[in-house]
Amino acid sequence: MNEVKEALRNIEQKKYKLFLQQQFTFIGALQHTRENAHDLIGPVASIGQVQSYMDHHCNNSTDRRILNLFLNICNDLSELCYRLETVCSGNNITNSILERCKLLLSHSNDLSTIRATYPHDVVNHLSCEEAKNRYGGVVSLIPIVLDCMKEWVSHMEKLPQHRLYNVSGGSATSEKRAPQDAPARAAISQTPPSLHLEAQTSTSNKDNKQVQRSKHVRKKHLNAIKNHSRKVKDPWKPPGRHA
Repeated sequence: MNEVKEALRNIEQKKYKLFLQQQFTFIGALQHTRENAHDLIGPVASIGQVQSYMDHHCNNSTDRRILNLFLNICNDLSELCYRLETVCSGNNITNSILERCKLLLSHSNDLSTIRATYPHDVVNHLSCEEAKNRYGGVVSLIPIVLDCMKEWVSHMEKLPQHRLYNVSGGSATSEKRAPQDAPARAAISQTPPSLHLEAQTSTSNKDNKQVQRSKHVRKKHLNAIKNHSRKVKDPWKPPGRHA
């Protein structure tokens, strides 16, 4: 989770902070490329539209640099969003947040109606016409996605148990592993009652046989003692002489 936070912080503090400082340059680049494309009617409504302006209608390095910075931030956020899916299965709330982020960052998604609100002031830096009819959506995209990802992190940290992996795809960093002998215990606990009964019956039969054998030996021993006693009482006498 710390690596997730660090990746998000790097995007926000390094790239997006630089982009915010050049918002007027970004709006100027969009205006120039829209003029070259003869596309001044309607708002800038998608990432794909900005990509097309840069690829086909950008005539100077300054405009290309700021448009490319915007597209790179969107691409970094999109990659991080998909990588977050491998961090944890999450729950319905976190999954819904990620789906919203992926939708917002889709190149064909219509951004014209979204607006970043307080504490973000990106829309306030535009004129009323620009904010309402041209660039209000495209400048609101990145701060809204950043807020969604921070919300995802907040919900993930509240989950009682979660399986976390490195954002780079490493091994689990937070999981209580079950003892290795758990499957064996489970197998024993799942032994059918009939097998338990059969084992008990077999043991009982063996015990009975041992008892019968012991009784037989004891009986033979008692008979031997009786025969010996009888011989002692009636000692053998030699036969008498014949006439």
